[in-house]
Amino acid sequence: MSSKGTNMYQTLSLTEKDLVATLIINRPSKLNALNGQVLSELLQAFQTLEAAPAEARVRAAILTGAGEKAFVAGADIAEMAGLSAAQGYAFSAAGHRLGRLMEDVSFPIIAAVNGFALGGGCELALCADYIFAAEHAKFGQPETNLGLLPGFGGTQRLSRRIGLGRARELIYSGEPISASEALRIGLVNRVLPGAELLAQAEQHARRIAGQAPLAVASAKRAINRGFDADLATACELEATAFGALFASEDAHSGLTAFLAKQRATYQAR
Repeated sequence: MSSKGTNMYQTLSLTEKDLVATLIINRPSKLNALNGQVLSELLQAFQTLEAAPAEARVRAAILTGAGEKAFVAGADIAEMAGLSAAQGYAFSAAGHRLGRLMEDVSFPIIAAVNGFALGGGCELALCADYIFAAEHAKFGQPETNLGLLPGFGGTQRLSRRIGLGRARELIYSGEPISASEALRIGLVNRVLPGAELLAQAEQHARRIAGQAPLAVASAKRAINRGFDADLATACELEATAFGALFASEDAHSGLTAFLAKQRATYQAR
């Protein structure tokens, strides 16, 4: 086992262990609310993880919040209250840059939602590949209560995750929903006891880390790029990615190990 951590961030904790990164948004006194600094540090953290050499790069990441009350309770209202229209746009644009990066990195990201995931918190979780939630978690887009709309991708990613009708209902009403309801409508993948959430997310992330990293990265890219394409174009993307993997050492190792009834070890090349 290998483990390392870094203290270079003021609002985040980042650790790496066994090719799995864990990022904890660490503003518990503010219920981990998103401000400009948190967005900037999350962007920097994911850029740093992605920039590592392929053989040393993490193969999965977990994103969660400090404490037991909140994943991210929303954007920092105190910071937003004095924004001009131009500054509001810039704040939204920063959230969108982070969301695109989370979707573009080569490794899957699991949001471990350990409490409130409201407004920007729900949107941040939606930028992850999928969501595991504690039983006491709450989800919602309450921006219309403030005279605003979701600004970090909620009007787009929420409808893609749960469908237009349900997304409209949550956004227009601003009402929060429980973890069990979020599971029922497909917003989250699993609901777990709060005490087991992080351990279960880590176990799942280690499972991903044991898979062929080039194949997982290629699958993530094909899913994301093909989702909004027509079926013929999306299937062509898949076929191209499928063929390209046959040139990798990992595919050769995986196929050879399978025929020998062994477990392959992948080197990301």
